[in-house]
Amino acid sequence: MAEKKKIQKRTGGRKKTSARRSSSPNVGKPMPRWIYVTTIVMATAIALYLIYALFFRPYFYRFLPCYGHKHYEICLPSGYTVFGIDISRYQGNIDWEAFRDGNPAEAPISFVYIKATEGSDFTDVNFADNFAEAKKYGFMRGAYHYFSTKSSGIAQAEMFIKTAGLTKGDLPPMIDIEERPKDKKRFLQELKTFITKIEDHYGVKPIIYTYRKYKSRYLDDPFFERYPSWIAHYYISSLGDDVKWLIWQCSDIGEVPGIPHNVDINIFNGSIEQLKSLQIK
Repeated sequence: MAEKKKIQKRTGGRKKTSARRSSSPNVGKPMPRWIYVTTIVMATAIALYLIYALFFRPYFYRFLPCYGHKHYEICLPSGYTVFGIDISRYQGNIDWEAFRDGNPAEAPISFVYIKATEGSDFTDVNFADNFAEAKKYGFMRGAYHYFSTKSSGIAQAEMFIKTAGLTKGDLPPMIDIEERPKDKKRFLQELKTFITKIEDHYGVKPIIYTYRKYKSRYLDDPFFERYPSWIAHYYISSLGDDVKWLIWQCSDIGEVPGIPHNVDINIFNGSIEQLKSLQIK
């Protein structure tokens, strides 16, 4: 019995403490409604902002009216006067007469670059027709090659020269460089070979087309600074002062009369006279 009393005496304090805790006035009561509502509103606002910032804000420029609409000029950055497009088989069969006649005076398309080749064995099925029609309907024309990491630079250069048939009055060839190489050193060697061959053949510096991140990551060799840049960067109103560019591809959703599918809209960084001065002599 004495032992039992000692046990009760030792545990009695804890029982009383437990009882006092359970009798706290805050335990078991629901959260005040205003705190609950405020928390929900704040969480929803934060979620909506993150969705906007991550998924909509970077692309908001895309939703502005663009070429072919009544107020398409809103889409075009201010301060420039010379515009062009680049096309390939993906634009479908072009009605060149409708394209010429529907070319608006506010911001007329002056030049057209047409895809000729890709790699060492591919020719765009619409190249010959588009290249001939562009000249027929009074547009300054140029041809471009999509550079592949799967074939040699010399083979690709020979393919382009054979297919493009650039002559006096045509704009300098453009090289579309987008593929990510597995072996950067070898890739740069082949690309340099291609560029050198093209430059030697036509007597003009080809234009290098790529996008900003690609250029800084893969084309950081001083060799490429000798050549004019064609930068693809959408949904912004300016490329900034830190980028040197000759042509800026500012939109990929242009609507042009006579062309059934969207086209890329490009801006030349200069006057129409300066663009003409680049033509092959």
